[in-house]
Amino acid sequence: MPSLLITRPLPEKVVAAAEARFDVTLRSENTPLSKAEMTAALAEYDAVLPTLGDAFSADVYPDEVRCRILANFGVGFNHIDVAAARAAGLEVTNTPGAVTDATADIAMTLILMTCRRAGEGERMVRAGKWPGWNPTQLLGMHVSGKTLGVVGMGRIGKAIALRAQAGFGMRVVFHNRSKVAEAGVEAEQLERLEDVMAAADVVVLAVPATPQTHHLIDAAALSAMRPESYLVNIARGDIVDEAALIAALQKGEIAGAGLDVYEFEPKVPEALRAMENVTLLPHLGTSALEVREQMGLMAVDNLIAFFDGKPVPNPVCPPLGSDTI
Repeated sequence: MPSLLITRPLPEKVVAAAEARFDVTLRSENTPLSKAEMTAALAEYDAVLPTLGDAFSADVYPDEVRCRILANFGVGFNHIDVAAARAAGLEVTNTPGAVTDATADIAMTLILMTCRRAGEGERMVRAGKWPGWNPTQLLGMHVSGKTLGVVGMGRIGKAIALRAQAGFGMRVVFHNRSKVAEAGVEAEQLERLEDVMAAADVVVLAVPATPQTHHLIDAAALSAMRPESYLVNIARGDIVDEAALIAALQKGEIAGAGLDVYEFEPKVPEALRAMENVTLLPHLGTSALEVREQMGLMAVDNLIAFFDGKPVPNPVCPPLGSDTI
């Protein structure tokens, strides 16, 4: 029976499924693996089921690598140096699909909370500072009928666009690095990122974290937005130059922001925490029991297929043995 390290506590259903097929070691801590722990895991286990924060960089690999697969819990795998894993002969998988709807729901949550100033209102009530209803209190932006700009029209981007258009009658424009033949909704693909930033009342980021998307939203991109527009990030924190975002908010260059992820997570700058026009969530994108169970079971399915000698259902690109760049 192959040995498996699960790096964080997972839902009971997932652990039970893993234990049915593997000799499981379940780490009890909810913190990322240390460098020493990662090196030891690669030397001591046949497989590792890591997740966000477990930074499997090129310098953690021991001279003798026993591990044969990293079955990532999550769709994003920017914490794993895939090239280094490939060089060591490891397969790398992830869990796309299971996270799509839940992440899109959080995007809509952030859009509504930020544009309608719900976070401000909730804090006011909790602090005992609500003086009662009045006609000009906490006037926000009416979302219905506005223009949504989606940066990254993949599974999640399409799911957000569908919710925005079907539920709120929003016009959708988007930017994607390749041509999107079918967006799933009536939407206009714009060639330049700046055009989407300028056209949208709300910009939602739904691109993966890659070297190419690091600081994709920088000072120049933010300057293309209008003073009455909002930025929402449900992707990965380092897609946004956080210092540039803080500057844009402080200068009033954009109206507000809704964030579920942060550049140096879990560190959130005091400047962001102090702003009333910024909604801050603790990376809740997939935080629903059914979703986390689906993610975990998908990771286990990847592991089972691998050790049964079958193609894994969800290899990260490029698959093991491919020379695709």
